[in-house]
Amino acid sequence: MNLQLALTRLTANAEAIAAFARSASETQARWRPAPEAWSILEVIGHLYDEEREDFRQRVDCLLHRPEADWPPIDPQGWVTARGYNQRDPRAALEAFLAERQQSLGWLSSLSHPNWASAKAHPAGGRVTAGDMLAAWVAHDHLHLRQLNELHWQYLATQAPPFSLEYAGGW
Repeated sequence: MNLQLALTRLTANAEAIAAFARSASETQARWRPAPEAWSILEVIGHLYDEEREDFRQRVDCLLHRPEADWPPIDPQGWVTARGYNQRDPRAALEAFLAERQQSLGWLSSLSHPNWASAKAHPAGGRVTAGDMLAAWVAHDHLHLRQLNELHWQYLATQAPPFSLEYAGGW
């Protein structure tokens, strides 16, 4: 895994995530297109916890303590258990951005990381530190796509009686 590419993407992705979040009103930030779907605020809360309790910890574990157990996580459960949709949208975003800065600083401080360092994953297979770093970047992109779709879906509820058809199909 190319560390510089990961740093560049994680930095740019944080800026894009911030733009999506900041451009939403508080009402829009809490809006869900369906009861089982996440809101923008829930995505931001998820990204914050993933930054602190998943990716950074797991890359560190793979690089420096491959014999240690995986830290337990529950990303799906945290959404409701931690009340993401009840948080202050601006504070949630700032908390995520602060954690991302901490991650970028930590990643930048690594000296000759062994990206091939690996261990068995509880879901099966072996995972390397490079796999985990690449997945961290990919995870951002998945949620950027989700945030973009949430903005489009919200626009679709606000546009009537006007149509979005001229823009093309989603």
